[in-house]
Amino acid sequence: MDIRHLKYFIAVYEQGSVSAASRQCFVAQPSLSAAIRQLEQQLNVTLFLRQPKGVTPTEDGERLYGHACRLLGQFQALQRSFTEPVDKIRFRLGLIRALGVERMSDLLRQFSLQLPGLELQLVEPDEPCDARIISPELLKSGEQFQPMYHDHFQLALPAGHPLALKQRIDLQDFSGLALIKRTPCEAWQKLYPELVRQGIKPDIRADIHTIEYALGLVSAGVACALVPDFEQLQQRQDLLLRPIAITGLERRIGLAYSPMQASGLALETLLRLCQKLAIPLADQTLSQNEA
Repeated sequence: MDIRHLKYFIAVYEQGSVSAASRQCFVAQPSLSAAIRQLEQQLNVTLFLRQPKGVTPTEDGERLYGHACRLLGQFQALQRSFTEPVDKIRFRLGLIRALGVERMSDLLRQFSLQLPGLELQLVEPDEPCDARIISPELLKSGEQFQPMYHDHFQLALPAGHPLALKQRIDLQDFSGLALIKRTPCEAWQKLYPELVRQGIKPDIRADIHTIEYALGLVSAGVACALVPDFEQLQQRQDLLLRPIAITGLERRIGLAYSPMQASGLALETLLRLCQKLAIPLADQTLSQNEA
């Protein structure tokens, strides 16, 4: 198996298009397509479903992606161990909480792969840093904002919870509901005043900071919790997500940075990655408006 073929496969998977991957890899589209077909023949599987616009990974393609990324990372690490050390590029990135481990890990992995010598330090968003991934409400004067994610909050229920039979959670359902309060949480700040106004009192079982602990308590059947609708959560079998009948339980996440620093290589690279994340967001918004 050629490591070059794995690079092409990763590019097609991440770009969702053979033509876009060919431009990224600086290789002719027929050559890249032939490499993918050869990889499929070697593994005796179909890696992508060809669509009129782009490609969609199959289950085998999803499985190969994780292995390919690890192999490519190990190969690049091996190469770097036999080359002269590159200049260190130090970059401090501020992060708010509850951004989603999987999607942030993928973003930071791509950031590191595209910038050899990167020495990344993750800090709290109010500490001195080169850029911050935050919500627009936390923007400082003079900062620019590049949108990345648009999250909608839903109620996470333990598997088998009585409310799982409902397609939508009403405010009255929160009366006496075993609930995990997570602070800070944009959704709780909007939901709680409405509950107070209507005299609805949930049964607060815990007050914690991290979404991972909240999800752990939901999975254990302790209580329910307000969480962003991360794609990975929708695939879990130990909990269920249900929308809530109140508007405004959403947040926007993006990259905040000073235009004075925008010419730096590290920030330019991160900004480019964040702009790619905003493209599907724009397409999704357009589709919702058309609907």
